[in-house]
Amino acid sequence: MQLQTTLSSSSELSGIGLHTGQKVTLRLLPAPVDTGVVFQRTDLDNFIIEASATNVAKVSYATTLMKKGVLIYTVEHVLSALHGCGVTNAIVAIDNLETPILDGSARFYMEAIDSAGITFQDRPQKFLKIRREFQLRDGQKMISIAPANQFQLCYDIDFTHPLIGRQHFECTMTPRSYRTEVGIARTFGFYDEVEMLRRNGLIRGGSLENAIVLTRDGMMNEATLQFKDEFVRHKVLDLIGDLALLGSPMLARVNAHRAGHALHTALVSRILKDRTLWELVELGSSDEASTSEALWKNRNQRDPAPVSF
Repeated sequence: MQLQTTLSSSSELSGIGLHTGQKVTLRLLPAPVDTGVVFQRTDLDNFIIEASATNVAKVSYATTLMKKGVLIYTVEHVLSALHGCGVTNAIVAIDNLETPILDGSARFYMEAIDSAGITFQDRPQKFLKIRREFQLRDGQKMISIAPANQFQLCYDIDFTHPLIGRQHFECTMTPRSYRTEVGIARTFGFYDEVEMLRRNGLIRGGSLENAIVLTRDGMMNEATLQFKDEFVRHKVLDLIGDLALLGSPMLARVNAHRAGHALHTALVSRILKDRTLWELVELGSSDEASTSEALWKNRNQRDPAPVSF
């Protein structure tokens, strides 16, 4: 049986918001069983916003949550890190309206989780197991789910840029594969779009320190890419963060083609609205035993946490 997990202690990060450019301090805190992940605006009397699809407000260039008019911008990276590292329950305390972008990946969030440690809790973890196929399309963009006994991801992107072009990435996601193959992939953008985005109140905190900035035929950053296909891997990082809004780890195969936050979160909403698509299961019962054993064999040996998908 796989158990719920939380952080063993607190951990703190500071930086600036990608879109607001405002300074922010974020603390990762332990939480009781069945809490899930919640955001706490410490600058607004500790107002709580649950990391739930029902609180999704905006999905343009980032995923934004809102509850009773209170906002949290750009939640996908911290949600991705918590979900990818196997943290079930956590409080994300933040003293401004946007999470820190840090280096544009989930690297420093993963380090903060490591610093805090992960603790098992005395409640079984329920997994959202997909029972039938479903697909959403928006022009050439597509995202779909299908039954599987693990959490499998397949993502394709296609950009007319010499450093990107067509990229494909797929894997069975575990804490180990998340940390080594996905979590360190940085966000990216195009220099030609910077002025337009800033006119629209976006990327005010963007810089070469927190994003890969692409020119027409190369990139402005002096640092080399983490992976040749770092761009599609970051899309997977974002997808994992958006899927965390389901509130339960998944057992499914997710395929995405040219998708983004809008389709990611639309899929989450569609899943939650259609109870015929899924059921909640506990790994360790006879029909899930082989899956449980496989996931445990592949988990990150540095962490005490079970796989979170």
